[in-house]
Amino acid sequence: MDATLRTRWEQLRARVDDACRGAGRDPGEVTILPVSKTFGPERIREAVDLGLHRFGENKVQEIRDKATALATEEADPGIDWVMIGHLQTNKAGVVARLAAEVQSLDRLKLAVALDRHLRAESRVIDVLVQIKTSDEPSKYGLEPDRLLPFLDELSGYPTLRVRGLMTLAINASDPDSVRGCFRRLRELRDLAASHGHDLPRLSMGMSGDFPLAIAEGATEVRIGTALFGARSYPDSYYWPERS
Repeated sequence: MDATLRTRWEQLRARVDDACRGAGRDPGEVTILPVSKTFGPERIREAVDLGLHRFGENKVQEIRDKATALATEEADPGIDWVMIGHLQTNKAGVVARLAAEVQSLDRLKLAVALDRHLRAESRVIDVLVQIKTSDEPSKYGLEPDRLLPFLDELSGYPTLRVRGLMTLAINASDPDSVRGCFRRLRELRDLAASHGHDLPRLSMGMSGDFPLAIAEGATEVRIGTALFGARSYPDSYYWPERS
């Protein structure tokens, strides 16, 4: 067991709890999704030993490779893989087979592909709708004014349990701009609720901005660096995924 990982986890949980209390919220309302992208199976095993069982990944290839590596162990670690990165429709089959949740559902074509593969696997998974709350070209997500009709469309796909919304805040040094992205997601959730859509979960906030997200109502924060440490990205990470 890496004592550093345990210490980081305890410190991270304390920071999240402090942010909740500072926002006048119950710490029990906010969960942490460890983001394990680029970290290998050995680090995930250590995290499992700490009692963590949900891990967010940005790439389908990493889910597939890590799930395969961990499945060779004698004891099944019981991991729930959460897809948080942009998902190509031609990778929907792998996600339908291996992932417990998709937080980056942002278009009907992807919903159709996931539903088709999930039916073939006889599975049902949770999904969050990713909303584009900033004007950065690099950010993916559904346009906010498309949320209500999209939710209506998703009602026709019972293999997809729509649980909430997800967003990536603008990459900016101005806290008000970042916080505005999180506020927009909460307002959209409230708008959807007024139209009969129950979306209890708001996945927003990462290592550098999660206190702002918590102040605006996040129910889950996605944390990688603050837990696992600085990442060293291999050159292959920047190349397109293999099919």
